[in-house]
Amino acid sequence: MTNVTLSKLTKEFEGKPDPSVDHIDLEIESGKLTALLGPSGCGKTTTMRMIAGLLRPTSGDIKFDGKSIVSIAPERRGAVMVFQNYLLFPYMTIRENVSFGLKMRGVSKTETRQRVGEMLDLVQLPGLEDRMPKQLSGGQQQRVALARALIVQPKVLLLDEPLSNLDAHLRDEMRELIRRLQGELKITTIFVTHDQEEAAVLSDKIALILRGRLQHFGPPEEYFERPASVEIARFFGGVNFIPGAYDGSVIATSIGKFSAPRSSIASGAGVLTIRPEAVEIGGEGANSVPGRVVSHVYAGRYARFLIDVGGIRIEAVSDPKRVSQIADGDSISLRFDPNEIWVLAQPTEGDGVSLGASEGGNGSVASVSGDE
Repeated sequence: MTNVTLSKLTKEFEGKPDPSVDHIDLEIESGKLTALLGPSGCGKTTTMRMIAGLLRPTSGDIKFDGKSIVSIAPERRGAVMVFQNYLLFPYMTIRENVSFGLKMRGVSKTETRQRVGEMLDLVQLPGLEDRMPKQLSGGQQQRVALARALIVQPKVLLLDEPLSNLDAHLRDEMRELIRRLQGELKITTIFVTHDQEEAAVLSDKIALILRGRLQHFGPPEEYFERPASVEIARFFGGVNFIPGAYDGSVIATSIGKFSAPRSSIASGAGVLTIRPEAVEIGGEGANSVPGRVVSHVYAGRYARFLIDVGGIRIEAVSDPKRVSQIADGDSISLRFDPNEIWVLAQPTEGDGVSLGASEGGNGSVASVSGDE
């Protein structure tokens, strides 16, 4: 198992005013699965390509187990990359594709045949050794690419958007397979994704990159339960935002005062954040406010409501059976669970995050600019 350390890692491209990767410091624990998450153009794939040796950093360092690998050729680093488009050799059989790395390393034919069989069993593709890539589905081709990477027993496995070309059903299957293989083999694994759910489901920790900079590094639950900033909370979506003044236990907003024992700040200008599922439709008493239903949609296992509260739009999610009699235009009450409120610092002008009225349905007051 291998630790991966990025120190002040920076990559600049000619003709671009800002670095694509800007002084990233990151310690990736051995044997764990880490996601590099962010929108298109944020620098996550550039970071992975530098780890793989396909790009040379402008400055900074990359270490495997404390040893710098920046000057080591890609094929000698012990890192193997699985690309988004699989990149299987179309003129080779599945056996030849999977065994390619072993052939380059001079492994005997007998051992190669044994290891190919074992690896295809591991990725649940037994008996397909003699087929050609074009005879396989997208999901099967992705498994072959994964087998080809794993068969050489890499120190570090790099996955570039591994599930983006698969449909929903195959994505679920591949998530389970990747998680199982990583758990069994204990290979340090880094994968790039723009999908928040995918990052949360697969990873032990998520490194969120925006505009080339590392914004936060931590387990998935931190991003959902205790995000470090409004920008991070908004990137993960599904959050209501209401600005106010926080005194350490209560946040006073334009629509009322709310008990809020959980906070990232001691006091001052804050933003009340709460997820739609923690907003109780029909709830009364402390932490409740009146509102009017603007719209609602039925989504099978839940119903989603957009509610106007004093000019601020609040999203709430509920069991459809509980709210089946509520119609658009109805006056209702909402209760914010105090244990689910998380107070964040209000962003400043230089943060690239603005607070202002919004007509959107994802919360009410936060918008982020310049992610890419």
